[in-house]
Amino acid sequence: MPFENRFALAGSHREPVPGAQLTRAIDENEIVQATVVLRRRAQTSLPGSADSFAFSDPGTINHHSREDFGLVHGAAPQDVAAIEAFAHEFDLTVAERSSARRTVVLSGTAANMQRAFGTSLAHYDSPVGSYRGRTGPVSIPTELQPLVTAVLGLDNRPVAKPHSRVSRASAAAAGSLTPPQVAAAYHFPAGVTGAGQTIAIIELGGGYRSADLNTYFKSLNLKTPVVLAVAVDGGANKPGVDKNSDGEVMLDIEVAGAVAPGARIVVYFAPNTDQGFHDAITTAVHDSVNKPSVVSISWGGPEDSWTQQARDAMLAAVTDAAAIGVTVTAAAGDDGATDGVSDKKLHVDLPASLPPVLACGGTQLKVSNGAIQSETVWNELANNEGATGGGVSKIFPIPSYQSAAGVPTHPETQFAGRGVPDVAGNADPVTGYVVRVDGKNTVIGGTSAVAPLWAGLIALLNQQIGHAVGFVNPLLYQIGSGSFRDITVGNNGHFAAGNQWDACTGLGSPDGTALLKAIQGKAAKSVTS
Repeated sequence: MPFENRFALAGSHREPVPGAQLTRAIDENEIVQATVVLRRRAQTSLPGSADSFAFSDPGTINHHSREDFGLVHGAAPQDVAAIEAFAHEFDLTVAERSSARRTVVLSGTAANMQRAFGTSLAHYDSPVGSYRGRTGPVSIPTELQPLVTAVLGLDNRPVAKPHSRVSRASAAAAGSLTPPQVAAAYHFPAGVTGAGQTIAIIELGGGYRSADLNTYFKSLNLKTPVVLAVAVDGGANKPGVDKNSDGEVMLDIEVAGAVAPGARIVVYFAPNTDQGFHDAITTAVHDSVNKPSVVSISWGGPEDSWTQQARDAMLAAVTDAAAIGVTVTAAAGDDGATDGVSDKKLHVDLPASLPPVLACGGTQLKVSNGAIQSETVWNELANNEGATGGGVSKIFPIPSYQSAAGVPTHPETQFAGRGVPDVAGNADPVTGYVVRVDGKNTVIGGTSAVAPLWAGLIALLNQQIGHAVGFVNPLLYQIGSGSFRDITVGNNGHFAAGNQWDACTGLGSPDGTALLKAIQGKAAKSVTS
């Protein structure tokens, strides 16, 4: 009989959320969905590393088209067929399949899901909210062992939080800035709007109202950009349910849209689960209709809070982005060097810690008469108002593009890990961004603002250069501090700022015009050499 013998899927072990209490058994008729993530085609397997797509020079980039990438590096038809046969055997429905994204979404009763994946589900209450959870590993039939790299969604605990901060300080309005004012202070390229570019924004909750967007952009004397919503795994644009998440959504759209007003913005809404987060990213990266050239992510969680299978799946998703020529920007976190973990040890945030991602740290930017008066590391921990994330990964080895950056080993484990962040920008809520949320103007900061700020800058660079810069990290480290404002004052609770790269603000905040000239110089050099 097929599918009789089983094995534990590597990296799938789960423990309850710390402090969680089991509240009730699962209703066996409850409908559960899970995403099965498949291997790349065996004959064209790619290493799970950003260095697979190392950047040489802008003039010699050879990105895959989305269509070609799916055909060459997507899931093999026989692998998808094997999952379909498995689903049939256990009375599960194939709700969705994508060879390019290497995913098959299965749906069925809790009873059939438990039987299919050899696990027990139950409902829990926890400090992070109620969730459906499992303990121990997922098991799958031995026939599927070479095919399956992850099974996501059986456990639907929240995996991330928005990295935005609303200032409680009465002085916030006095030091706050609009996104165009921030862009001007950072010398973003003039004469370009991001026209022809699409910025994807990943959201795991909340929503936006078109009336708010119209009012906001009118106040900036800008035309409201085209904003579209895409539903992933049942996610939806739902403003008014969670105001904190609404603030994240509106911050992301308004910062990116004000910086690159000519770009289209597509917001991918998904549930706040490992399945939803992964599927939102792969949907955006492989979206052959909207074709985003940059993906902005302002949600995340400590990298060691994820299962290994989920981390691997997220790494594969952003590695696809690098191969296709899509830049992924991600917030480095708002809780300093601990990333908010109660053990007080050092942690970095995921997805910012993934090597193919442009990790965005935070500064406190003070502007006077349009010019930068001062810029230091964002650290308001003493006032309980957050600080930039940053540090060294315990999980992902240092990528080659950081080999000469002076990234220290992890102070606690001595692991030679990926350094976070790569770049920075204004994030302190005291000098935060004027945005409109749920009918009211407010001031919001956090590294959440820096990811869409950099996404907007990337859209401007893409338009001016004439093609997507894509996986830009190696190029930025080649260019070095000459195109950045080096932040040398401050700390994030453990790591201190210093000359050139540091684990608070990376290479620094951008000088957009200098960055454009440096990239164009690389392109010219590659053409003449």
